[in-house]
Amino acid sequence: MRIVKLTPRIEKWLHARRARQDEKAQSVAAEIVADVRKRGDAALFAWTKKLDHFDPARVGVWISRKEIRSAERHVSPTFLNAIRRAARNVRGVSEKQLPRPWSFESEPGVRISQRVSPIESIGCYIPGGHFSLVSTLIMTAVPAQVAGVSRIVAVCPGPNPELLAAAELLGIEEIAHIGGAQAIAALAYGTRSIPRVEKIFGPGNKYVTAAKQLVSGDCAIDLPAGPTEAIVLAAEGNARWIAADLLAQAEHAKDAASFFVTTSRSLAREVQREIGWQLGELPFGMARVSIEHAGAILVADSLDQACEFVDRFAPEHLSLPENAEKLLKKIKSAGTVFIGPWGAQPLGDYATGSNHVLPTGGWARKRGGLSAADFVKCISVQTISRKGFLHLADTVETLAESEGLMAHRTAVRVRR
Repeated sequence: MRIVKLTPRIEKWLHARRARQDEKAQSVAAEIVADVRKRGDAALFAWTKKLDHFDPARVGVWISRKEIRSAERHVSPTFLNAIRRAARNVRGVSEKQLPRPWSFESEPGVRISQRVSPIESIGCYIPGGHFSLVSTLIMTAVPAQVAGVSRIVAVCPGPNPELLAAAELLGIEEIAHIGGAQAIAALAYGTRSIPRVEKIFGPGNKYVTAAKQLVSGDCAIDLPAGPTEAIVLAAEGNARWIAADLLAQAEHAKDAASFFVTTSRSLAREVQREIGWQLGELPFGMARVSIEHAGAILVADSLDQACEFVDRFAPEHLSLPENAEKLLKKIKSAGTVFIGPWGAQPLGDYATGSNHVLPTGGWARKRGGLSAADFVKCISVQTISRKGFLHLADTVETLAESEGLMAHRTAVRVRR
């Protein structure tokens, strides 16, 4: 892992690299989405066979209920208990996040209330590959259940027994063996095999993220949650623990970006050595690739400079192992923040209850991570009595006239 001095030029290069990756993915995803939208199942099956080496035309798209029910026999009781505990914690946090109905009298005779209604149908994208991300099913399906969503569909390019057992435990019955940008297009527009949904949730690679943004004009999405990003910001601390957190996020994908930002060159060298040692203890995988090609140790001149960089970068994950209270005051944008040396980032990925579907690519400057609020619609209801009408009539007529909207004025005046 390279040690680089944090300069305006390096920061500009990091932002530009992230933007270039997005542009390439947009082009590829656009071709796939347009094809599935036009040709439906024929395109969905063709792209799945080409990219995932799975033929849904021959085997079928949907995992059978029998296969889902029988999956528990292929996993350990320890695994099932871990799913129960993680789901319980996510459920508890989701219940706190859920918007509540309320009612308020803004004027005598004018009552505004909020009605909270669940989205009717959602799609949960579960990243696959060598292993299905079981944790993502928990992070998307459990908040949906808390919100009261009636139809929850999961799609995964490689559902394994662990994912199917978790689905059975959570009560998820619809799982399709598809993934990639083609799965996003199928959920958004519908095909003969895949009915469309109202909103799509879940993280994915850069092509999945690009596809979600492309379909967002026709089907709602949660947020752009693409390749993992992690920053650890510290001027002191346990180098072994810092290195472990960086590698934990780096192993997600070859384009996962892990950065250690510090003002201490000696700590930078310690972390660099630790990363080398820990890589030697890990099986060969994505962590080695991404840590060398997408990660870096950035040495800042001051903590103020370091915090300003972190805030502009707006990382998905941010760890503040030391002096957290002081540093947190300087940070306004991050998907999630881990406080203190014991805040190992994988705890949040799996089981603290906080959601791991988080904004990437700088989107943390605009919004936070996934919550139960993303699964509902807050509908305003306006109840106006004659008394309330008379209180507001003059005000509304005046404002309507100022905008030249005479029919607005008339709709009030005829009721006098």
